[in-house]
Amino acid sequence: MEQKQEPRSGAAVILSRTSEASAGLSGIELTAAALSVIWLIISVVFFLFSGDDGADGLRFLLVMMVVFFPVGMIWVAAVGARSSRIMREESTRLQTAIDAIRHAYITQNQAGGRDQPPHPSIVKKLEEISEAQKKAETTLAMFTSTRAAQIAVQAAAPDPETGDQPALALGTPAEALQPPLSNADFVRALHFPETAEDQEGFAALRRALKDRPSAQLVQAAQDVLTLLSQDGIYMDDLRPDMARPELWRRFAKGERGRTIAALGGVRDRSSLALAAGRMKQDPIFRDAAHHFLRLFDKGFARFEQTASDAEISELAGTRTARAFMLLGRVTGTFD
Repeated sequence: MEQKQEPRSGAAVILSRTSEASAGLSGIELTAAALSVIWLIISVVFFLFSGDDGADGLRFLLVMMVVFFPVGMIWVAAVGARSSRIMREESTRLQTAIDAIRHAYITQNQAGGRDQPPHPSIVKKLEEISEAQKKAETTLAMFTSTRAAQIAVQAAAPDPETGDQPALALGTPAEALQPPLSNADFVRALHFPETAEDQEGFAALRRALKDRPSAQLVQAAQDVLTLLSQDGIYMDDLRPDMARPELWRRFAKGERGRTIAALGGVRDRSSLALAAGRMKQDPIFRDAAHHFLRLFDKGFARFEQTASDAEISELAGTRTARAFMLLGRVTGTFD
């Protein structure tokens, strides 16, 4: 009795094709092999017709180095290029599979509602991608934790110019001696460092963490960005519609509802759907989102009092502001 074969999804086809492509010999290995053979032939011909004068142990050692060292370098370069190619293919494969699953998830919710169980192929593919991303998530978490710990230590370190500990009057908090956080540092800290080598971004973040209200907002923003990334929602992928500074100032004065709806400029349907589903099903995410929105309201109200229109526009483009736009639309801030 013939068994009916299930149709394979686009993500599964990509997985199988990239696996087959990675398994066989590629043009890199063939090129390295050809160069190795050519070099060995040239070396053999040269030393056969160069004569036997002065042949001794040192000459033999030099011959071996001249012959085999370039071959080794060729294969080191070939292996490095192959590893780089495989990593790019794996990254493309995972991203394509995730996009396919997100599209299928949204389509299923729109077609069948929440009571309909997910398709078995989607469940299977989710399990495969979860296994493939465990190492990447562990590495990212390790980097984030290490960097956060370094920032905390540096922020708490004594000022080398004033000695081990500043002289405080009785009852004077340490924060009182810190200079006020500039608007530029506040905006830069809310955008977070671009890369591990972004020294300017980390310097602004350290200064923001010394200011208690700003530190609370930065920590809350980091928490929601981390939770959103677990669903594949990244602020750099969002392209929100930017509102005028006047509208942001009305928000800072306490205005809410449809009159400031333009502030919720995020229009990405998949991100909104995933965030709304997470908000209803995950109480930890819901509490973190509401805590972040409260702190953003207070922090922006303080910032708006001294900020120029250009600084407000710059803050609206930060990753923290994009998270506010996304979660504000999900929680009904602009309804």
